[in-house]
Amino acid sequence: MFAIVEIAGKQFKVEKDQELFVDRLSMEPDSSLELDNVLLVDNDGKVKVGTPKVKGASVSAKVIEHVKGDKVIVFKKKRRKGFKTRNGHRQDFTKIQIENIKG
Repeated sequence: MFAIVEIAGKQFKVEKDQELFVDRLSMEPDSSLELDNVLLVDNDGKVKVGTPKVKGASVSAKVIEHVKGDKVIVFKKKRRKGFKTRNGHRQDFTKIQIENIKG
């Protein structure tokens, strides 16, 4: 059984007991999260597609921790002009675990 849910404007394919990284959520670790924005549910070949959401479907998840991603280097250069800039950042993520899929 799997579902496609929308979390913070992005779509994820989730299954039970799966851990995934989403954009930083403003929730404390070890708190539960109820995702009602379910776009598709597949229950052993029986597919329910929402228009745009599946009615009565929800996914419950648990916030595990807040982490930072790998460093991303942003390097810009214009040839023959002597222009070079080097920047970098680390994106904030929240690690969640899918506990149950209802649908």
